[in-house]
Amino acid sequence: MSPRPEFMATGYRGSGKLAGKVALITGGDSGIGRAVAVLYAREGANVAIVYLNAEQQDAKETKSAVEGEGARCLLLPGDVRSSAFCDRAVQRTVEEFGRLDLLVNNAAFQQHQPSIEDLTDEQFERTFRTNIFGYFYMARAALRHMKPGSAIINTGSITGLEGSEKLLDYSATKGAIHAFTKSLAQNLVERKIRVNCVAPGPIWTPLNVADKSAGEAAKHGEDTPMERPGQPEEVAPSYVFFASNADSSYITGEVLTLLGGNTTAG
Repeated sequence: MSPRPEFMATGYRGSGKLAGKVALITGGDSGIGRAVAVLYAREGANVAIVYLNAEQQDAKETKSAVEGEGARCLLLPGDVRSSAFCDRAVQRTVEEFGRLDLLVNNAAFQQHQPSIEDLTDEQFERTFRTNIFGYFYMARAALRHMKPGSAIINTGSITGLEGSEKLLDYSATKGAIHAFTKSLAQNLVERKIRVNCVAPGPIWTPLNVADKSAGEAAKHGEDTPMERPGQPEEVAPSYVFFASNADSSYITGEVLTLLGGNTTAG
């Protein structure tokens, strides 16, 4: 992408909020996931990232950035559509680091289609299996190892609240993620494990512009009051907030929107 997404958050100063913690981040090779990995490392956490095999080079760049913060980074190539892979990814993380405290469900698939007639069975299934099945599989596997004080943070979207005319399947999965977040939060509150969701608007990531023309990509986010897309580094601090018991110990089941000035959602 040109310009490249900004993920290093040079103005962000870590304060040890996640010291000694271990985080597993799906879709951690690029975009929001990469920025979250960097800030978690800056706050003292070791990080495992899940990504597709085809994104190995991006994953290596994320690993280098995490290690540059003084943390360890485990690379876990694979597909969250497979429950068996999700089980293995969690197990490898625990074997490598000895624990698992934080799960960030962030991997996603998105493809615009002009109408429901253009939406194939194959795309529909891929979107749901990546965006909601994968979240469920990862959460189920992670919870076998999580203790009180742990947290799960899901990535939702404004499209899950307001809909999107050319993202019928994607919007449906994001709405499901919001409901999954609230339901799982209720389910886990007695275990003292918090579950929250970050629902961004237009962010400058490969996912959001991958199937757009250069002209369309250039207009991404211009309809927000801030007249621009957000950068991954502007979203990542909210994931730190939800991961940190020092900041959000009384918050669970929340869907936090980051919309560049828009004040209506849902």
